[in-house]
Amino acid sequence: MTGFGTEVPLGRPFDGAVEAVTRALAAEGFGVISRIDLDRAFAEKLDTEFRRYTILGACNPALALRAVTARPDVGLLLPCNVTIEEAPGGALVRLVDAGQMMAMGDLGQVPEIADLAADAGSRLARVAEALRREDA
Repeated sequence: MTGFGTEVPLGRPFDGAVEAVTRALAAEGFGVISRIDLDRAFAEKLDTEFRRYTILGACNPALALRAVTARPDVGLLLPCNVTIEEAPGGALVRLVDAGQMMAMGDLGQVPEIADLAADAGSRLARVAEALRREDA
């Protein structure tokens, strides 16, 4: 666990890690609605090389609908981000801590948001555990 989420080192190549993360997210009801390849963006915009580093925007549509229905401004914090980066011996995955993210400002005081954050957090914890099991 880091200050922002959970780290899962994987002993597999980067592309395999992206595939594994996408599968594990889907098993918990999350789809990938955005993908940002920072290494490519840095190369194109800054002419700078960087290790492979991708941000996946993961969304569980049912949870997102409930969240923006309860508090439309919560959309500023969506989707749940997952990062995958090249690391020595494989890849490093980081999954956002949904509870911490949804506790920003007064959101943590809204019961519906707190419940959703707990649900999303449990799902993301299961994603992390599935990745650990698969990589063992």
